[in-house]
Amino acid sequence: QVHLAESGGGSVEAGGSLRLSCTISVEMSSFCMGWFRQAPGTELQGVAAIGRDGRPSYRNSVKGRFAISKDNAKNTLYLQMNSLNTEDTAMYYCAADSGILDPQDPLVRPDNLDGWGQGTLVTVSS
Repeated sequence: QVHLAESGGGSVEAGGSLRLSCTISVEMSSFCMGWFRQAPGTELQGVAAIGRDGRPSYRNSVKGRFAISKDNAKNTLYLQMNSLNTEDTAMYYCAADSGILDPQDPLVRPDNLDGWGQGTLVTVSS
C-alpha cells in the first residue's frame, strides 16, 4: 500500500510563495506523481504532474507560476508555488499512480489511484 504525506502548506499574502513537499512510502521512481487541489464547494482539480521520466505537466492556470519536481533518492515530491493569488486557496493533495496522471483530466478521483495523501491547506489572502 502506498502512503503519502504532504507538508508545507500555510497562509500567505497574494503574490507570495510556498513550497509543498510530499513523501512517499515506496519507491517513487515507479510512479507518476501529481498534485491536486480542492477549494470549498468546488470540484477536485489537477494542478501538476510529473512522469516517471521527469517530464512535468500543468493545468493552464498555474503554468509559469508553479513548478513540480521530485527527488527519487529522497522519495519526495515538491510543488513550488509562486505569484500566488486568492484563487489558489485550497487543500492540496499529493497523488501517485502506476499509470498516467493528467492534471487536465477532470475525471481523476482518489479511489482510482494507487496513493492519495491527507492534504495540506494553502490559504492566500488579498
